[in-house]
Amino acid sequence: MPDYTAIILAAGKGTRMKSELPKVMHKLAGKPLIDHVLDSIEKLGVSEVLTIVGHGREIVTEHIKGRSEIVIQHEQLGTGHALLQAAPFLKKNKGVLVLSGDQPLLTSDTLDSLVKMHEESNSSATVLTAQMDNPYGYGRIIRNEGTFKAIVEEKDSDESQKRIKEINTGTYCFVGFSLQEALTRITPKNSQGEYYLTDVFDSLLSQGDSIETFCTLDSTQALGINNRVQLAEAEDILFDRIRKYWMMEGVTIINPSSVFIDADAVLEQDVIIHPYSIIKGKTKIEEGAIIGPSTILENCYCQKRCKIENSVAREATIGQDCLIGPFAYLRPQTRLDKGVKVGDFVEIKNSSVGEGSKIPHLSYIGDSDIGKNVNIGAGTITCNYDGYKKHKTVIDDDVFVGSNTNLVAPVRIGKSSVIGAGSTITKDVPSKALALERAAQKTIENYQKDKDK
Repeated sequence: MPDYTAIILAAGKGTRMKSELPKVMHKLAGKPLIDHVLDSIEKLGVSEVLTIVGHGREIVTEHIKGRSEIVIQHEQLGTGHALLQAAPFLKKNKGVLVLSGDQPLLTSDTLDSLVKMHEESNSSATVLTAQMDNPYGYGRIIRNEGTFKAIVEEKDSDESQKRIKEINTGTYCFVGFSLQEALTRITPKNSQGEYYLTDVFDSLLSQGDSIETFCTLDSTQALGINNRVQLAEAEDILFDRIRKYWMMEGVTIINPSSVFIDADAVLEQDVIIHPYSIIKGKTKIEEGAIIGPSTILENCYCQKRCKIENSVAREATIGQDCLIGPFAYLRPQTRLDKGVKVGDFVEIKNSSVGEGSKIPHLSYIGDSDIGKNVNIGAGTITCNYDGYKKHKTVIDDDVFVGSNTNLVAPVRIGKSSVIGAGSTITKDVPSKALALERAAQKTIENYQKDKDK
């Protein structure tokens, strides 16, 4: 859609959110509201995007740099005033698509249909509308014998107008030069001195221009976010959309309402997700993986046929056919190769574990490189921190580490060596060696006195 400029209105403070964070930066299904709007625009192939920022503009500008040009509204004097700030950047021969930064549920398909209707109607403007069972709070679409006449805000509506269920979504298409000229004619008509964008339509109609409407069949797309309750409602809707999408793509989700999948996650067919699992960020899960129950994955890469149960993983790579959990914790920069077993109450951080190795239970592995076919006994700890710096532990292929072992880094355990249970290893161990570190056992007979005497 090279002949359009998209304008995102994102200057408002959002006082009803009761937050220092700009409203459009509050997250929905894992990413800020404005990202959802930008995603829909980018799918359309719009050639130019302008975002009008005001309150908290430094945060918004930093976040969206590279995805949009920035226009600053220094004073927040209404939506019409916001568009006035963008007017000098508009091209008269290009169409204009106006969206709100707090409407994350609008899809690219709906926007595409809106633009097509606008093009086919040859109107100066086209308004995206929706039918609401409860239209309270929205501007109503007023018609005269079916033709668009006006938008009347809730506070200005009379009783008959309040019964109208067709509402203004706040998303519009304009002919560029028509919008530029209409913006020069609007004036503030209230005690706050605010310029309303909807006054543009009165201006166009007064010049004899035609205005068309396009009604979306999915009224949830019109939902704007003004407070935390509406944010939660929108997130419920989006999570439901996401679950249905992936199920139609061949993913099995057991008890879908208990599973939450962020918007940027990617799942392949024949993945199975059990109840009470949360898939966050840009997690990718490959074919045949089984996730859950009660598992949290955040920005992870889960390869084919891995199984993760009752566990938490963040920024970890989990190889093919790995078995994780229950109750494992994989911290950032954990890398597990094919067929690794990580069992209950195991924590791994910033470490690589080679193919076929096993860490079955009750262990901490940090800042370590573990080779292939290594067995780590229960209660093993890599002592990676000396109070000042982190140090590395290297365990070569085919090593057997006995239970309740402390490996004091920096240390290297050579290939095919054995570490006796209960050892504290402070020096490198050569290949094929047996390393033991234990005090001699002492047995004191008759230590417990006979209580009957």
